[in-house]
Amino acid sequence: MFQLSKKADYGLIALKHLAQHSDGSVSAREIASEYKIPAPLLAKVLQRLARKGLLVSQQGINGGYVLAREASKISIVDVMEAIDGPIGMTPCERGSSCEQIERCSVRDPLMKLKVKVVRILGDTSIYELAMN
Repeated sequence: MFQLSKKADYGLIALKHLAQHSDGSVSAREIASEYKIPAPLLAKVLQRLARKGLLVSQQGINGGYVLAREASKISIVDVMEAIDGPIGMTPCERGSSCEQIERCSVRDPLMKLKVKVVRILGDTSIYELAMN
């Protein structure tokens, strides 16, 4: 089943929150409290997003996180791939061995479907999430 990982879900929630509160930085603790997300896990997710260039970490007494660029310039797929790596629909895309590889009749159609899904996720921005 194709679904978001918990970390990607938390990342999207956090970026949506930051897009809605773009007037200043927001701490990981504030976001975790607002959405009842485990603070240590959210902190790791936000650190990863900062390392991947989607967030900027601001130090100091009023420190926290801000978006590294406009919310309209950050897509859902940007967040998902920053956290989990390339999106895959089948285990064989990630290098897992498969006994059916030689006679698989669904891999190519699923790859075409994946392209469409990634396109939709890539065309949907954090700004669009924040406006809903």
